[in-house]
Formats: sequence, C-alpha cells, structure tokens
Amino acid sequence: MRNSRALAVSAAAVAALGLAAPAAVAWDTPSNIVALPSVIARGGQLTITVDGCRNGGTATSNAFPSTSLSPIHGANETSKGTATINSNARPGTHDITVTCDGKTLTRPAAFTVIGGVQGGIGGSSTSGATPTDIAIGGGLVAAAVVGGGLFWMRRRSEKRI
Repeated sequence: MRNSRALAVSAAAVAALGLAAPAAVAWDTPSNIVALPSVIARGGQLTITVDGCRNGGTATSNAFPSTSLSPIHGANETSKGTATINSNARPGTHDITVTCDGKTLTRPAAFTVIGGVQGGIGGSSTSGATPTDIAIGGGLVAAAVVGGGLFWMRRRSEKRI
C-alpha cells in the first residue's frame, strides 16, 4: 500500500515537471500587457508594462507614437515604458501591439481615450440672465422678505396675548 502511494506521488511530480518545462520556454514571448490608467484623456501619460519581454522592445498604438520599452531591474523578464497620448487621438478604446525580440503580441481594447470638454467662458457669452429675469428674481426675493417679516411680526404679537 505504501509503495503504491509513493509511486503515485512520484508520477504526479514527474507530470508536473513535464508540464512546467514548456512554460519555462514560453517566457521569451511577450505576455500580459498592462496599460495604466485604463481610462485616459488626450495628452495624458500611459504606463505600459509587459511580462516576458526581458530585453525590452517597442509598443505601438494608433493613439500614441511608437514607444520603447526598457527592462525593469529586479523584475525578472518584465519591461516598462511610458507613452504620451496624441492630442488628436480618437475617443474610444484602443489596442496596444508590443514587439519583443521579434515576437509580437496585441492586446485589444487595452485602454480608453476620453474626449475633452469645451471649456472657457461658458454659457455667459451667448446666454444667461436677461434684465427681465433679474427683475423677476428680485421681485420674488423682495416678496419673500416681506412675507417672512409679516409672519414674524404676527408671531411676536401672539406671545403678548
């Protein structure tokens, strides 16, 4: 009985080692592309991290120019780069394609570019309160003050009775 258990454990260990060997060879190909932040405005800086890219490489997208990836010291087989999003990048999701040691990997919908807002003077340049609106608002405030004063005076007279 003990021999069969030892034999089963040995067989499981050999199978695990046999399955792990091809995975060790696969580290030379880029994998796990991470883009942070995942939602970014035009002109912002995007940090790209790629596993399995020990010698560095390049990252490309239609939202930013080709960016070089440099190996991270202390992090085994990982490279990192920073890309600046084009000021005319189309809002929406974008892919990132990474090339390391002649091998290519694309991550679809890796990040999202959001559109900017129309800033500036705002609505006051073309619309806003007209003199009539100001007169109506002022009349309502005056009526509220008079009504509040009358209510307060009435309450004071009730206390004396």
